[in-house]
Amino acid sequence: MTDQPRPRRRTTVLLDRLPLPERAFLADALRAETVGGLLLLLAALAALIWTNTDQHDYEAVSHHHLGPAALGLHLSVAHWAADGLLTVFFFVAGVELKRELVAGELRDPAAAALPVVAAVCGMAAPAVVYAVTAAAGGGSLKGWAIPTATDIAFALAVLAVIGTALPAALRAFLLTLAVVDDLFAILIIAFFFTSAIDIAALLGAVGGLVLFWALLRAGVHGWWVYVPLAVVIWALTANSGVHATISGVAMGLMLRCTPRPGEEHTPGERVEHLVRPLSAGVAVPLFALFSAGVTISAGSLREVFHRPETLGVVLGLVLGKALGVFGGAWLAARFTRARLGADLVWPDVLAVAVLAGIGFTVSLLIAELAFDDDPALAGEAKAAVLLGSVIAAVAAGCLLKLRDNAYRALAAADAVEVTDAHHLGRDGDRRLAPPGGEAGHADDA
Repeated sequence: MTDQPRPRRRTTVLLDRLPLPERAFLADALRAETVGGLLLLLAALAALIWTNTDQHDYEAVSHHHLGPAALGLHLSVAHWAADGLLTVFFFVAGVELKRELVAGELRDPAAAALPVVAAVCGMAAPAVVYAVTAAAGGGSLKGWAIPTATDIAFALAVLAVIGTALPAALRAFLLTLAVVDDLFAILIIAFFFTSAIDIAALLGAVGGLVLFWALLRAGVHGWWVYVPLAVVIWALTANSGVHATISGVAMGLMLRCTPRPGEEHTPGERVEHLVRPLSAGVAVPLFALFSAGVTISAGSLREVFHRPETLGVVLGLVLGKALGVFGGAWLAARFTRARLGADLVWPDVLAVAVLAGIGFTVSLLIAELAFDDDPALAGEAKAAVLLGSVIAAVAAGCLLKLRDNAYRALAAADAVEVTDAHHLGRDGDRRLAPPGGEAGHADDA
């Protein structure tokens, strides 16, 4: 009896060339996120200039309260930005996560292994770095979650500006990594930064979400139905003690992101297309404007490196993120069936791992939640987030530029080889041609 050949184990190629529909979607997402990142940067700079030139005026506007007190919504402008407008950002994150789970990279467990493991390790390592640094200096451990989040808008803006020749699959990896990162950041906020629970309000929010889901499944259309219902769900969540942004994620996850026969765009894609400009162009920049206003001076910057909590934030973003993301990706490739795409090498992953250390939007939010009882320390933690993000962006920019130059050199070498081959082919045709005519005329004869 002849031996049957043993079936080969299927190898999943990670970060390889994407299919055309995913490349088109990625290009659209990059365009939106790049513009959002630039607006976010401008808003952060405006906040820094405003608070360092007229701190009294900035705080007066930021702490001005408005809203119906009877509904428990008499909030400051800063809280409206953090709890209200930022819910739009988390709603878009929820839709992105749902799409990745049902139609993107995360639908295949083998292909999802690398970005998921990289994201988990990329959140665990900064938390460990912060905890070790804070504990060694006798500081508070409450800020352990601050350096765990990656700001996808800033990261993609840096990648788009510097890494123009990098493979598109590397950008897809960063986008998928950020989606998983957002998911775990949401869970951290939900489980570790929830105050006392108001059961009645929480049950009301859950009931509203059930109604939201039922209307979607019944095929009910019309923004005049969903927008008022979403506002009610948000208000009930805000009054329940759970952070209000969780309601945005929950509603985003309920949208259908799998196409039906004859359907060009899913409801999730259509809604995300409509809401993303509001998120990237209004919600996130306004949040940055009223959250990034920290006093910057030579003394305050020196203090960042002397206080264990702030030093832990900086080291967590700069070192913890890079070690965690790169180490997690290597572990996934080493101990699973997955491997890198043929066009990529590990220095590419290292550059993106350093880039993941840009923590801004969610990191600033967690800094407020972690040190809500100590405004001074919260401000210093925000300054540490800004400083750590700048260091990570500069370091990643240098690495990405080196990789970008390397890929440009490879492309130029390939172009030279193609040109030489073309000329060689033409010269060969001339040598084969009969005297007094071109090669093509020999057939006519």
